[in-house]
Amino acid sequence: MSFGEVMLFIAALLVMGIGLLGVIIPIIPGLPLIWLTVLGYALLTDFQSISREFLLSSAVLVVVITILQHLFSVYGAQRYGASRWGTFGAFVGMVVGLFLGSIVGLIIGPLIGAVAFELLVGKSFGDSLKAGFGTFVGFLVGTIMHLIACVILIGLFAYLVLFV
Repeated sequence: MSFGEVMLFIAALLVMGIGLLGVIIPIIPGLPLIWLTVLGYALLTDFQSISREFLLSSAVLVVVITILQHLFSVYGAQRYGASRWGTFGAFVGMVVGLFLGSIVGLIIGPLIGAVAFELLVGKSFGDSLKAGFGTFVGFLVGTIMHLIACVILIGLFAYLVLFV
């Protein structure tokens, strides 16, 4: 590896670290940013370590995982009885939690948002709480899946660059 390639690899890992933050900061598109970094590295190194086949297959997985992450939140909400308003409330709560600037806000925000919107449309407190919990569980499962996918993609990138 030349000095330039080492510097490019380090820069790629730094950008991927920002992508990893996207797991807890929804405004950062974590997995897509990590994949775009792999693509950029491949293009800049003329596909020496990263093959076109790897890029294509990982792109498909990034799209599937990104869609599944959002579907898990909706499924969790609906599985526990949330209405469309409860699901929308979870989204509003997530945005408010993001602006509060804390991880706690991002985790608790969707729960509070779902409960509040369910109460606004006339559901009982118990049913609203159940819907909020389902939203939280779906959000948590989607977030864990997103984190695992990010770590795997970064690990595969590092393996391909360093050992193949």
